[in-house]
Amino acid sequence: MYSRGTELSVGVFVFLGALCLAFLALEVSGLTKSGDSGVYRLSARFDNVAGLTTRAKVSAAGVTVGRVVAIRYDEKTAGAIVDMDISQDFSQFSEDTSASILTAGLLGGKDIGLMTGGEMNNLVDGDFIFDTQSAVVLEELIGKFLLNMSSEK
Repeated sequence: MYSRGTELSVGVFVFLGALCLAFLALEVSGLTKSGDSGVYRLSARFDNVAGLTTRAKVSAAGVTVGRVVAIRYDEKTAGAIVDMDISQDFSQFSEDTSASILTAGLLGGKDIGLMTGGEMNNLVDGDFIFDTQSAVVLEELIGKFLLNMSSEK
């Protein structure tokens, strides 16, 4: 027969395993709230943000330096304005920094990649990044490819 102690220890083990899996899922998805006390806000305008969401990672050279906090439509330019919170630990981005929307992984999640330039002055809280590259939309690429293939025949 089974002992009650064995059943209890297996139950505790399964419960701890489920807690660990939940914690890992939250960490990987970026849904946990980390200490945002030392951040500054940057904004950038993109023609197309296709699939970019709030809480998406902002990275430079593969290192996460911040998060997307808001995405809004700009009626004046018919584009999207993306607001990003960047950690104060990464305040070395020059005024000619460029921002690109990158595809992260095979599932198509979108992140923002920053590439700093050579200007001497750095971006500060509230500054705007003007050099941007919008998201690559796979459907548009396939459509262009098929259109070119049909026009060659």
